[in-house]
Amino acid sequence: MGENAWRWTDAWIFVSLVIASGAGRHRRAADSRRPEGVRLTDVLSTADHLNQAIPERQDVETAVRRLVGAGLVTVSDGWFRITPDGEQLWRTRPRAGVGGTVDSMQGVLIRRHAPGSADWQLAEEEHAAAVQEYVVRSIPAPRRSPEGQSGR
Repeated sequence: MGENAWRWTDAWIFVSLVIASGAGRHRRAADSRRPEGVRLTDVLSTADHLNQAIPERQDVETAVRRLVGAGLVTVSDGWFRITPDGEQLWRTRPRAGVGGTVDSMQGVLIRRHAPGSADWQLAEEEHAAAVQEYVVRSIPAPRRSPEGQSGR
């Protein structure tokens, strides 16, 4: 596979972005204080659920550069957003079970779009902070015993 061909990791990150963003279900009003899109931690969390692995910094950076360059994703102030072209690609993909979604999306990317190249960098510290936030969020809160609590 050539350097300019879509990789499985590109599809994995794209699918993670789409699923994390709710595939357009959670649109925000233009005057909303919270921007439309998702943070890196949400992307990593979804990627981990899809593939039982947290993507490495270099994998995220390379995939996002290619996806942004192809016009499927944007990144601004730490918010990742699916573009209208990216949403259209997602909505018109062949349906597959969750296990096959990344594979089928890679096929769609190969057939319909050329990977692009954008000047976007993911700092090692930013990736490490997002991984740390995800790990902390993943730890279940301890259960509290109702015994010994007043007012019950």
